[in-house]
Amino acid sequence: MTSKCPGDDGRNLRVSLHKCPNCGYEVEIFSDEIKVKCHKCGEYVYRDKIPSCIDWCASARQCLGEDRWKELRGEASGE
Repeated sequence: MTSKCPGDDGRNLRVSLHKCPNCGYEVEIFSDEIKVKCHKCGEYVYRDKIPSCIDWCASARQCLGEDRWKELRGEASGE
């Protein structure tokens, strides 16, 4: 049986603007994307960091469990 991630819902996507390294044009990159093509010059624009569900999903803490969630966020355990 395959379980579906509760955060796997396109309605929860966020968008951020990134400048094309070739021409400076601002392109939108959604939270589930790693790269997009610049609409002006065709160069690929990459996001600074590969998105992880712990960065954008409201259900990540529940899915991963408290200890693993804190570990992946870089928080000290045993607080």
